Amino acid sequence: MSMREDARSVHGGLVRLRRALHAEPELGLELPRTQDKVLAALDGLPLEVSTGNRLTSVTAVLRGARPGPTVLLRADMDALPVAERTDLPYISRTDGIMHACGHDLHTAMLVGAAQLLCARRDGLAGDVVFMFQPGEEGQDGAGHMVGEGVLDVSGERPVAAYALHVTSAGHPNGMFATRRGPVLASSDSLRVTVRGAGGHGSMPHLANDPVPAACEMVTALQTFVTRRFDPFDPVVLTVGAFHAGTAGNVIPDEARFTATVRSFSASSHGLIKDGAVRLCRGIAAAHGLDIEVDFVEQYPLTVNEPSEAEFVADVVAELHGEERFAWAPRPATGSEDFSRVLAEVPGAFVVLGACPPDRDVQQAPYNHSPRAVFDDRVLGDGSALYAELALRRLAKVKPAATS
Repeated sequence: MSMREDARSVHGGLVRLRRALHAEPELGLELPRTQDKVLAALDGLPLEVSTGNRLTSVTAVLRGARPGPTVLLRADMDALPVAERTDLPYISRTDGIMHACGHDLHTAMLVGAAQLLCARRDGLAGDVVFMFQPGEEGQDGAGHMVGEGVLDVSGERPVAAYALHVTSAGHPNGMFATRRGPVLASSDSLRVTVRGAGGHGSMPHLANDPVPAACEMVTALQTFVTRRFDPFDPVVLTVGAFHAGTAGNVIPDEARFTATVRSFSASSHGLIKDGAVRLCRGIAAAHGLDIEVDFVEQYPLTVNEPSEAEFVADVVAELHGEERFAWAPRPATGSEDFSRVLAEVPGAFVVLGACPPDRDVQQAPYNHSPRAVFDDRVLGDGSALYAELALRRLAKVKPAATS
């Protein structure tokens, strides 16, 4: 049977797995129940399975019947601290936690890919690494897995790596999209604490108020990103938390704020890193205030190897039809720790539209919303693409001749 036909044959099991994962979501690097479900789904397949030391990851290696290179396929498994507000029959049973970003679909699709490729083991010239990763939502699970050796688990570095990510809106159902070069922004955090001298709100001249200076920094940062950066190589800086004081008539000793910073090139990243810190320190000095500024680098820019992005486009067209693929015109402002893998191995990050067909793709709640709904009818097509990418990428590289 063809890959798509085989994918249809395993679809029912993938739906059951995805819904079981959705109903019992877990956060961060410790996902014991999720790990158990993945291990059970892989049980009986001809895989070399290992688990993480500092996190509940699962790594599985499929050894092809013939020698060849290695390809890595990745799925993230963690959920979000979001209270679900859907009417799904398999709604989260864990208060305050939801698979609002579709990682339950990613996990099920990668299990499906493992099943499809194990059935084709005799035709594989090389190895496939299946990377089931916790902690994508801010805990750098990919970085932890790289540190624990996922890129070398087969005995040699992969020649390519691929990841799929579903969206609940923005892309038509079943549409695959990617781009050459930068595909997702880098993500950093700017954390600022301004310290002065508190006092009575009626006598500010006897205190040294940190609040107006901190507010000035917030405003100045917004001006900075619109006046110092090329509009075609932008920076996004959003202050999402600001804390100061306990009462309206009390000047506090300190004010704190935290911003998320997104950029799309190494030059812009360097400029915002140095410039934002310098700007905040300068304003504090002008007001005679002490300041602590930390620019915390989180996830680097996610960059697709151009040739691998073109390879994805070709495989999607041959597997699912040319109408099912679109080139993304620009990078997305989200970020991903799959960037850790792509910094070491050429590959591609691919988006798959999973908006239910009865919803307006432009108006439906997007990923991370408590009302986000993903159509599990895309599971088979995602599994088929994962598997076909590995199968064809291994076939592209000839094993070295032996003497």
